[in-house]
Amino acid sequence: MEIKVNATRMELLKLKNRLKMAKRGHKLLKDKRDELMKHFLQRVRENKTLREELQRVLKAAYARINAAGAIMGHDEVRAAISAPEAELGVDVEYQHVMNLSVPVLSSKREGNIYPYGFAQTSGELDRALEELDKAVPVMLKLAEVERAVELLADEIEKTRRRVNALEYVLIPELAATVKDINMKLSEMERSNATRLMKIKDIVRAR
Repeated sequence: MEIKVNATRMELLKLKNRLKMAKRGHKLLKDKRDELMKHFLQRVRENKTLREELQRVLKAAYARINAAGAIMGHDEVRAAISAPEAELGVDVEYQHVMNLSVPVLSSKREGNIYPYGFAQTSGELDRALEELDKAVPVMLKLAEVERAVELLADEIEKTRRRVNALEYVLIPELAATVKDINMKLSEMERSNATRLMKIKDIVRAR
């Protein structure tokens, strides 16, 4: 999009100031984009680690449940855990990361994780429920990290578009307009100088 302004020194000064601000904004946005990328990659690595940890914990829990089923019978396992007594509450707070509100999740459990008597159940079932209890904070941490990744990815894309708009559109257009006005002003100065010289020649001839 061509920037249309009058070829005057005042407009030239305004355009030079706009160009200077655009270049400064471009640098700040690039720095912001780079910093966002650092946070993004850090969260992506954390996400991978948490997923692996969660898979490990759940795999161990399901193995314990299968072992309990083999000892007690799967119907008895289902009956034993059919009426859970524990309640889980989740609190959500927010922390600011690069001006983004990223959720921070914490849990509070009330009640007993063993909703049965121990006389008729296998110790494998107890350990399975303990493993599942360990999985809760990991799942919450994974949820908040994945949300942070989504927010950071969205902000990176927005910042990238702004950087590109400045780098490939606005700054080149401003620079070209400044150059064009400089050329026009130089032509006007040369034309005025030529005109003055002709006037002087005419005055001297008289």
